[in-house]
Amino acid sequence: MPATAKICGITTASAIDAAVAGNASHIGFVFFPASPRNIAPDEAAALGERTSSRARTVGVFVDPDDASLVHAVRTARLDAIQLHQTTPDRVAHLRRLSGVETWSAVAVRTRADLGAAHSFRGAADRILYDAKTPEGSTLPGGMGVRFDWALLDGFAHPLPWALSGGLTPANVREAIDRTGARLVDASSSLESAPGVKDNLRIATFLSAVASA
Repeated sequence: MPATAKICGITTASAIDAAVAGNASHIGFVFFPASPRNIAPDEAAALGERTSSRARTVGVFVDPDDASLVHAVRTARLDAIQLHQTTPDRVAHLRRLSGVETWSAVAVRTRADLGAAHSFRGAADRILYDAKTPEGSTLPGGMGVRFDWALLDGFAHPLPWALSGGLTPANVREAIDRTGARLVDASSSLESAPGVKDNLRIATFLSAVASA
C-alpha cells in the first residue's frame, strides 16, 4: 500500500489547493488558540469545500471541552478529529460525542513512551506518534521536533498509526523506509514563517511521499 500524507495547520486557500493538487490524503485544521495555525470553524468549513472530497479533513484539538469540539466538528464538517494531551477515557467520550474517526496523539521521546499507545485500544481509531516537545512548551506539536525512528522497531502497534514530528521534504522518504509508516504528517517544516505555509514545500513534500 503506498504511503499517504496529511498536511496539517492549513489556513489559506492557496495552501489547501497545493495540498489537494499534490494528492494529500488528509488536511489538518488546528483549533487551538495558542497555535499560530489556529483557525475558526467557519473558516475551516470554507477551506474544506475546496478539497472536493479528494482529501479528508481532520480537526486538531488539545484536550477540548465538549461544546467546542462538537461546534467545530459540525461547523467545519470534519471527517476526523485528532486529540492531543487527552486521556484515553476522554478520547473515548469525544469519539462517541463527535461520531467521527478519532486519532490520539502519543508524544514520544523514549521507547517507554510508546507504551501509552496501548491504552487507546478501544478508545481511538488511530494513533499519531509525534515527538515530545521541550519542557515548558505551550504547544503539543508543530515545532519541527523529531524523535528517533528506531524506537518503533519491533513495536506491536495496537491500532492503525501515523508518523509525525520533524518530517521534512528532505527526510520523509527515509522516515517511511525506516519505519514502514503508511501515513505521515507534516506542518511546521512546510512553512516560510510560523503559520504561513509554503506551497512549493508542500508540493515537494508530497512528491517525496509519493516516490517512497
